[in-house]
Amino acid sequence: MTIDHLPADAGYGATAPPRYDLFYGGRWHPPVTGKYEAVIAPATGAILAHVACAGQDDVDLAVAAAQAGFAEWQSIPALERARRLRGLAADIRDHAEELAHLDAMDSGNPVWMMRADVRNAAEKLDYFAGLVTEMKGDSVPVGPHAVNFSVREPLGVAVRIAAFNHPFSFVAGKMAAPLAAGNAMIAKPARQAPLSALRLAQLALPHVPPGVFNVLPGDRDTGDCLVRHPGVAIVGLIGSVPTGKAVMGAGAQTLKRVILELGGKNALIAYPDADPEDVAEAIVSGMNFSWCGQSCGSTSRLFVHESLHEKVLARLPEKCARFVPGLPDDPATTMGSLISSDQFQRVLDYIALGKSEGARLVYGGTLPDDPKLSKGFFIRPTIFDGVEPHMRIAREEIFGPVLCVLKWADESEMIRAVNSLEYGLTCSIWTNDLNVAHRAAAAVQAGYVWINQVTQHFLGAPFGGYKQSGIGREECLDELLAFTQIKNIHIALRQPPAPARRA
Repeated sequence: MTIDHLPADAGYGATAPPRYDLFYGGRWHPPVTGKYEAVIAPATGAILAHVACAGQDDVDLAVAAAQAGFAEWQSIPALERARRLRGLAADIRDHAEELAHLDAMDSGNPVWMMRADVRNAAEKLDYFAGLVTEMKGDSVPVGPHAVNFSVREPLGVAVRIAAFNHPFSFVAGKMAAPLAAGNAMIAKPARQAPLSALRLAQLALPHVPPGVFNVLPGDRDTGDCLVRHPGVAIVGLIGSVPTGKAVMGAGAQTLKRVILELGGKNALIAYPDADPEDVAEAIVSGMNFSWCGQSCGSTSRLFVHESLHEKVLARLPEKCARFVPGLPDDPATTMGSLISSDQFQRVLDYIALGKSEGARLVYGGTLPDDPKLSKGFFIRPTIFDGVEPHMRIAREEIFGPVLCVLKWADESEMIRAVNSLEYGLTCSIWTNDLNVAHRAAAAVQAGYVWINQVTQHFLGAPFGGYKQSGIGREECLDELLAFTQIKNIHIALRQPPAPARRA
């Protein structure tokens, strides 16, 4: 059964997925329970489609299909796997426009931003395809009568659970490392934005054997079934800290490996010698207002030195005004919507909380006036000044377009405040003094630090967090190796017979 609310050309130039069922073993399957869930366009509130929701029986069938796919895929030479992944990357680029429109419609983000997400996913496939020969072992000297060496082998079935803010990139980009290493994968796309993952399943089918890439849309129970399944070897999650803890706890029952990219309440630190204009520009870029602030790497805490405070604050309204909420397909749109009514209300509650805590609202915090946006989940960029480190808006991840400005004078106290949270994902430091930059970078407890830069990722540079912001590193060789296990092999060499002794 296929329940399809989208025409073949689904508006905004998007091509609908061929089915809204589950995809495993190279074929589409209706859910055993018959359960489908509505997918809502966050910019308009319209129902886009009803998508299958996988249950325990579906998970069992998908894992069995993935195990069969793994048996074939791991035996394919590494360079051939790389060639096929590059072929998929080329197909993704050929379909980039439709994929970007589909993601924009599904996530509420502007089309131009989702084009970059599609390019990013294709680049990751190419990058990890180029690393397949780096899955190397070592030799151990044990003397002349034996050979001892190690090899790296794939783990088996990998599960990757995606977040809603980069729906296509977090599925297509995160399939690259496990598949390059020779694993099969089951992707669980975000419940709120699963459509591009289903379209990806169709694009991937010609490039990999059946069962190697599978897509199981569903709810929290679906994810729990996948994490607990004994046939799954490793789980990767992009999500919140509470979800990461739940995944780690459930996976512990079978001692699964986990890769967790979790939340952040990241700091941007402005030192007295920084240029106020540069800092102000970095603030609005680092907040990812175009994504409505929905990014775990957003620098949502601004620690600005008191000598710069007024100069920086005066520049922010003009820069925030560049971010205009709008419909995803409107070329004038520079700011997307929040993903759901729940997240919309959550952000509004935090804005009310900030006011009640005594912070001063200096910009935004309101809904757009455009009547075309009245059914969507839009909130304008929001800036609070006079924020103190103990306030909840300064300590809790809001995952929305809310910036907290904290003024500092003493560096040691500022560093303590920066490091006082359970999070430690990113940090941006602004100074023209090289000594200060190195000292601050060493002092902050964060896994990804920019100096006079913000937001950007660099393929090959390990991305991941300290403390409760995650486990593992991605976008680098470490991510590929995380999907392998080491086997040691010892070979005793037969010794030649001793020469006969002469009489």
